[in-house]
Amino acid sequence: MEDALDLIYSRQHVRDFTDAPVSDEQAEALLKAAMAAPSVQDRRPWHFVVVRNREMLDKLARVHKYAYMLARAQLAVVVCGDQKVSEKYWVEDGCVATQNLLLAARALGLGGVWISIYPKKKHQKAVREMLDIPERMGVLCILAIGTPAKREQIGTKFESDRVHLEEW
Repeated sequence: MEDALDLIYSRQHVRDFTDAPVSDEQAEALLKAAMAAPSVQDRRPWHFVVVRNREMLDKLARVHKYAYMLARAQLAVVVCGDQKVSEKYWVEDGCVATQNLLLAARALGLGGVWISIYPKKKHQKAVREMLDIPERMGVLCILAIGTPAKREQIGTKFESDRVHLEEW
């Protein structure tokens, strides 16, 4: 249990990466972790587009001003949700899958950062067109993944004044 909590507490946003590749085995482990997430009514509306192509990573880095780290990442995972499978909850299901994937990255010695695409229709459309994603898919986020260029020491972000017992 302590190892799991340490993993959660030590996860961080990584925006700068080394040139070390992300192996096929690591990429598969990330996706397995994502798909192990809980899902409303077990619908699992998620789909993932894995991008390794340097030219496409650079193009995705220009989707909006906060996507720049994709230009240094070795891998991107675009998290999508099939709105026909789960019109109401694809976002929540995608968020849980995303967190699982980011925790798995940390466990594998990798790092990543969540680049928000949803709910901006302009950004969703741009990513959908670049990667030929079907229209019924919501595009939640892009995860920039790679080996961190540096590791920061971080602890929990626990704030007791945000916890309310029994009532507000």
